[in-house]
Amino acid sequence: MGQFQAGGFLVSSNGHAVAEETELSENVYSMNDYADTASLLEQDIRAGPSNQSGLRFISGIICKSKVLRFERMLFRATRGNMLFNQAPADEEIMDPVTAEMVEKTIFVVFFSGEQARTKILKICEAFGANCYPVSEDLTKQRQIIREVLSRLSELEATLDAGIRHRNKALTSIGFHLTKWMNMVRREKAVYDTLNMLNFDVTKKCLVGEGWCPIFAKAQIQEVLQRATFDSNSQVGTIFHVMDSMESPPTYFRTNRFTNAFQEIVDAYGVARYQEANPAVYAVITFPFLFAVMFGDWGHGICLLLGALVLIARERKLGNQKLGSFMEMLFGGRYVLLLMSLFSIYCGLIYNEFFSVPYHIFGGSAYRCRDTTCSDAYTAGLVKYREPYPFGVDPSWRGSRSELPFLNSLKMKMSILLGVTQMNLGIILSYFDARFFGSSLDIRYQFVPQLIFLNSLFGYLSLLIIIKWCTGSQADLYHVMIYMFLSPTDDLGENELFWGQRPLQILLLLLATVAVPWMLFPKPFILRKLHTERFQGRTYGILGTSEMDLEVEPDSARQHHEDFNFSEIFVHQMIHSIEFVLGAVSNTASYLRLWALSLAHSELSTVFYEKVLLLAWGYDNLVIRLVGLAVFAFATAFILLMMETLSAFLHALRLHWVEFQNKFYHGDGYKFRPFSFALINDEED
Repeated sequence: MGQFQAGGFLVSSNGHAVAEETELSENVYSMNDYADTASLLEQDIRAGPSNQSGLRFISGIICKSKVLRFERMLFRATRGNMLFNQAPADEEIMDPVTAEMVEKTIFVVFFSGEQARTKILKICEAFGANCYPVSEDLTKQRQIIREVLSRLSELEATLDAGIRHRNKALTSIGFHLTKWMNMVRREKAVYDTLNMLNFDVTKKCLVGEGWCPIFAKAQIQEVLQRATFDSNSQVGTIFHVMDSMESPPTYFRTNRFTNAFQEIVDAYGVARYQEANPAVYAVITFPFLFAVMFGDWGHGICLLLGALVLIARERKLGNQKLGSFMEMLFGGRYVLLLMSLFSIYCGLIYNEFFSVPYHIFGGSAYRCRDTTCSDAYTAGLVKYREPYPFGVDPSWRGSRSELPFLNSLKMKMSILLGVTQMNLGIILSYFDARFFGSSLDIRYQFVPQLIFLNSLFGYLSLLIIIKWCTGSQADLYHVMIYMFLSPTDDLGENELFWGQRPLQILLLLLATVAVPWMLFPKPFILRKLHTERFQGRTYGILGTSEMDLEVEPDSARQHHEDFNFSEIFVHQMIHSIEFVLGAVSNTASYLRLWALSLAHSELSTVFYEKVLLLAWGYDNLVIRLVGLAVFAFATAFILLMMETLSAFLHALRLHWVEFQNKFYHGDGYKFRPFSFALINDEED
């Protein structure tokens, strides 16, 4: 829009000068007491015809911060032959030059003479004052105000109409924007895929190479034939299975239940093609190890309710844009479900409901030592019937031997679970080696690893089970330490079964032999096989000339690199040392199951006894409500959020480091098929 000019007034299209002029007209109209006669400014800023006394005036608006200097300069320039009057504007006005909201002052300067007028106009220009012609005739002033207000209303109507039109256009665009963006993404994806294809020799067909799951070959052929028919193509589509020297991508078919567990494993590394998938076992072992650290069936019920809410609202939440935390929680809803169920199970074993034991499966197996015993928590207890049928006897809670008993139970249980899971990892390495036909890995990696681990920590697990079954008072610390320091000494009262000392010597020798068994044979056998292959005793597959021509310098179809014995030996040495040291450190790492379980139980006990019971001991409703609120807050934010996150991360570490490093390489890459649905998910 341009500028509007009528009746000698210049009005900017943005209305700022009009606003200043309106403010000026109203204030000058209120200051007519200072002058009886005046004339209009000619043209843009021109003084009108003078009256009998030759008195003139110039009016305008100036920034409030310049008023004092402006008035002083006018006084000096006219030598006091002027009358200056000012009035503050009612509100901040946007400056037409700087487009900023500033405080301004309206002024009127009365003077006489043409020279004074010239000086005043130059001073106004120097100070950046905006001058406007205002008539001293009341009728003309009202007419000016009406005209300016009319123009303002016209401008406002024009702006409102423009805003409405813009909003209508944006609303229409917004309604179709998602559809347009999806269409553009699909077109870009299609053309990006087409750019990967190559022309054939005749330059009339496109040739593309890619991966597809074996089970989907028939479906892909059917779709290609249907596409050829629908497009009325004169050339049929040829689908041909070809051999490749590249390692195929990894693809696991998952559903809503197993997808979260697969994502947990893939976060460590994508499985090598046809490698054993740890996610199959993590579906059970991950929530179970979490529950061992989080065992409380009261807290487990709270987690179960949260998981059931997420599952019940699955369809609604799946179509919404969720925050990062909520999206992670929703994605792991089935993991949370299993963690809560196993937490209830382990909580029943620990017999803890918000740290309080209950006689759920019958009465206690212990009672007071005599009939005069009144306090079962301080006086001695004696066992008088069969053990508690399931889990920990509730009488242990609060007794003097509670902590030593639970510590011993959970520590030994952690070692048993750790050795079992590590053995599972080694056994899976056997199945991997047998599937890939690697007899060297079976003979010189699987067998010595299994012998070394079970000669030391498998034997320790056996001692724990025997001690539990026989009720022996043997010190297992002493047995394991002197198994290395003095293997031939008599065990004395620490002997758990006949023939224990010869067995310990045999196991120690097997563990000693297993270390060089892992280290030396494999590199030398590999060097021997490599030498025989190039001496003509063993023949390998020869590549054709066409394959050699197609090989690119940096492609995966390169010839095998030269055999480097030192590199192979160093790699095997690192692997062997890592396993030997890791067998000790990984077993010790499983003691985190005991530590976190103990911490969770003690925190629950502290909040229950020192907060809830302490507040409930007062005969005051306010104190009881405050204690209940503090207990609920601590349970929700510390035990159900922080402890859940802590146990989750520790269970994650046990699977990634202690379990998966026994067999899992994790150096593959995911199969990413062309899919419009995946394109939209990645953009979201």
